[in-house]
Amino acid sequence: MSVDGKIAVVTGAGGGLGKQHALLLAEHGAKVVVNDLGGNLDGSGSGDAADMVVEEIRSLGGEAIANKNSVSDRDGAKNIIGAAVNEWGTVDIVVNNAGILRDKSFKNMTLDEWDIVVDVHLNGTAYVSWYAWPIMYEKNYGRIVFTSSGSGIFGSFGQSNYGAAKMGMVGLMNNLSREGASHNVRTNCLSPGASTRMTASVPGSKADPDNPAPESHPKLVSPAVLYMCGEDAPNGRIIQAMGGRFSTNVVVANDPVDLGVDATYEDLEPRIEEVLDITDAKPNPQFG
Repeated sequence: MSVDGKIAVVTGAGGGLGKQHALLLAEHGAKVVVNDLGGNLDGSGSGDAADMVVEEIRSLGGEAIANKNSVSDRDGAKNIIGAAVNEWGTVDIVVNNAGILRDKSFKNMTLDEWDIVVDVHLNGTAYVSWYAWPIMYEKNYGRIVFTSSGSGIFGSFGQSNYGAAKMGMVGLMNNLSREGASHNVRTNCLSPGASTRMTASVPGSKADPDNPAPESHPKLVSPAVLYMCGEDAPNGRIIQAMGGRFSTNVVVANDPVDLGVDATYEDLEPRIEEVLDITDAKPNPQFG
């Protein structure tokens, strides 16, 4: 799995999953832009989180620089990619990891709480990827990883904003994986599970991000990211990773029930069980 000499950007890499992704990429020879806005979960604080990860990478013999721009700001996203280009001349890998939580049931959520989560997760991912895209496309090489979530793919109570943004990433991946295929730009999604600052903020959580249990350590997720960043990366896939367990999530469809071009509700209603039966469902062959 070769990332040796590649130029990688990891957003939200001051701690948790992003830090482990950055460390593993650097261990395998990638030069890493460690992006993190601040020291606290909401992005505020001392701002030294990225610097500390860079110091750790350098102490282990790797190459890294820090960047403290916000992914949800267009100029900030441009500067994140610009940091890689200014330092090393290009960008080969983008791992979109930055995120926040504002967990509430939909009826209790404010629209500001909706907007900020969608802005950071979905728009931030799109912005950073958009600035990297033409560089990768022109040189016929790129690896982009989106961080999705089971909260979007399968659903979770109290995370409608987060889940919508995370499932939006799957839609974006589905399209970019097709647009980039002819130019060797491969886009995939990670669906992780680990003890981090974000999971610790969920009401009722017993996660301890400063001392994660061995089975929920963020480093157990990062091998999937390394695979999706390498020469032999897949394209348009969702890999779920948690506690050393890895699997694939897919969108499936059953064979259509053909009611003809004159179909009415009266035709549909008696056959609705066939329409809803996913016993033999498979990835939709119409879209590959």
